Formats: sequence, C-alpha cells, structure tokens
Amino acid sequence: MSTTNKYMRLEEYGSRLSCLAGGTLVAFAITCTVLIGYAMLITYSTFTGENLPLVVTLTCLASVIVAGFDAAKGAQSKGWLWGIIAGSVYAVILTAIGVWVNRGFVMDTRTATLIILSLAGGGLGGVLGINLRGKG
Repeated sequence: MSTTNKYMRLEEYGSRLSCLAGGTLVAFAITCTVLIGYAMLITYSTFTGENLPLVVTLTCLASVIVAGFDAAKGAQSKGWLWGIIAGSVYAVILTAIGVWVNRGFVMDTRTATLIILSLAGGGLGGVLGINLRGKG
C-alpha cells in the first residue's frame, strides 16, 4: 500500500467527520429555530402549549433526517450508517442538554422515543443522502 492511498483514506475520513459535524449543527439550528418560533407563538398569541410534545417530536425527527442526509451525502457507501451516527450524535447532545437542565437523567418514554426516532430518522436521512446525491 502506498502512502498516497493511506492519506487519501484519512482525507476521506476527515471529510466524513466534517459532514457529520455540519449536519448535526444544521439539525440543531432547525430545532432551535422551530422551538423558539413555537415558544414565541405560544407567548404572544392565543395558542396554548398543549401540542408541545408533538411539535418537539416532529421537529426532532425532521432535524435528524436532515443531519443524516448531510452526514451521508458525500459518502461512497453505507449512508444508512452515517445517518445513524448523525442521529446518535444528535440524541446524545440533546439528552446531555436535558440532563443539564433537569439536573439528572431519567429514562422515560420521552427519552426512549427520542433515541429511537433519532436512530431511525438519521438512518432514513442517510439513505436519502447517499441515493439523492448529485441529483436535482
């Protein structure tokens, strides 16, 4: 094996990590934007917060699909895996924020749902990212 091939692989790995980080940042930007907008809607209108769990769930799902798409769009194969990794990173960060805010970790149905949706949504986004690259 020549050193050129070795460095090309390291370069590809670095590129994958930057796509993963970028996708995760975009996912959190989407999450923050939607949730801040919803909070403002509740605060300054007659809307109530009764739909908050649904809004949070759908926002997180859409965000991890985007993260998985971005993480896998330049990969040669295994887009589903890059998507699942992106979903995992998103879920870990969101869970860590929840632990910090709530001053403790509780594994309840909400947390389990977040983890499952993050993995599934990230995987779906990864499949879409690798299959739709270069189209459109």
